[in-house]
Amino acid sequence: MARRRKRKSRRRQEGRKILEHVPQYNIESGEDKPVTAARKYIQAAGIIPPALLLVKRNEHTTDRYFWAEKGLFGAQYVEENHFLFPSLRLVDSPPEKAVVAAHSR
Repeated sequence: MARRRKRKSRRRQEGRKILEHVPQYNIESGEDKPVTAARKYIQAAGIIPPALLLVKRNEHTTDRYFWAEKGLFGAQYVEENHFLFPSLRLVDSPPEKAVVAAHSR
């Protein structure tokens, strides 16, 4: 029997494209839980939002987190709800739109 392909959410694909333009940091969790390691790294490095943290839990698993003004979120949630994050709106809008708007006045 043929397997049906899972439908890809357009909203999530759009969110993933937006997150590609955000600075990424690769870290290892070490002894801490992945979210704790991400929080400690943000504090130590003084990372300003928006940022994407890829926390390697072990050789097979990497957890993805999004650092926003409102706090730390799972990257999958942010992909699906990217419109809720004001810092991603700046990343989403290409600069040429702003230039065209400035010249039309």
